[in-house]
Amino acid sequence: MLFVVLLILFVAFPIIGLTAGALISTFIVGLFIGALGRLVIPGRQRISLLATFFAGLIGAIVGGYIGDRVLYVGGFATTLLEIGVSALVVAAFSSRRQVRVSRLR
Repeated sequence: MLFVVLLILFVAFPIIGLTAGALISTFIVGLFIGALGRLVIPGRQRISLLATFFAGLIGAIVGGYIGDRVLYVGGFATTLLEIGVSALVVAAFSSRRQVRVSRLR
């Protein structure tokens, strides 16, 4: 298993242009932006760490695109947009989870 992971990290990703550092930084940014998005939403969110990561990743990609390519704003405003989009995704994940739990009862 370790051999497969190392093969992917050091052979497959460099061939397609991704480095292990880029993947690790994307993971860290996704978790950080997702955590900030969770802090923006009031109350308790019952979503997993994986859902928080995906919310942060989606927020970073979509908010970054809107800030850089659509609105042409600076770095700080783009970061705020990333956190805002992430908060929206966290709210969507959280409300979806609550609806599913209430249906089970």
